[in-house]
Amino acid sequence: MSVYVDTSAFLAVLDADDENHAAAKKVWTELLETLTTIVCNSYVLVETYALVQNRLGMAAVRAFHEDVLPVLQLEWLDESLHQQAANAMLTANRKNLSLVDCASFATMRRLGIKKAFAFDKHFSRQGFECLPSDPA
Repeated sequence: MSVYVDTSAFLAVLDADDENHAAAKKVWTELLETLTTIVCNSYVLVETYALVQNRLGMAAVRAFHEDVLPVLQLEWLDESLHQQAANAMLTANRKNLSLVDCASFATMRRLGIKKAFAFDKHFSRQGFECLPSDPA
C-alpha cells in the first residue's frame, strides 16, 4: 500500500507544539512500522523545506533532510503534471487552493494512490481518504 504525505502532516510530525502532533506521530510511526510506501512529490518537498525552515529552524530542516527524506518515494513533477496542476488551480479559481495542493492531487491520481496523510481538508474534498481521519 502507498500513502501520500502532505506538508501539513510533515509539519505536524516535526513540530511538538502543533495541535495535530500526537496524531501525526502515531500515524507516522504506523506507516514506518508497516513498511508502507510513503510518497510525496517535489512540490511538497520544496514547500516543506521552506515552512520548516521558517517556522522551526535549521535543526528541524536537518532532521527532515536526514531522517525523513530517505524513507520517501519522491515523485518529481514533470512539465505535463505541472500544467495539469496549474490548470486545475486556475479552473477552481479559489484563493486557498494552492498549486502544491493541485500538484498533489494530480500526482496521487497518476499513481493510483487513494490515501493521504494530511491535515488539509482539500484532500478529503477531492475524494481521498485521509489519515489519521477525515479532517473535513
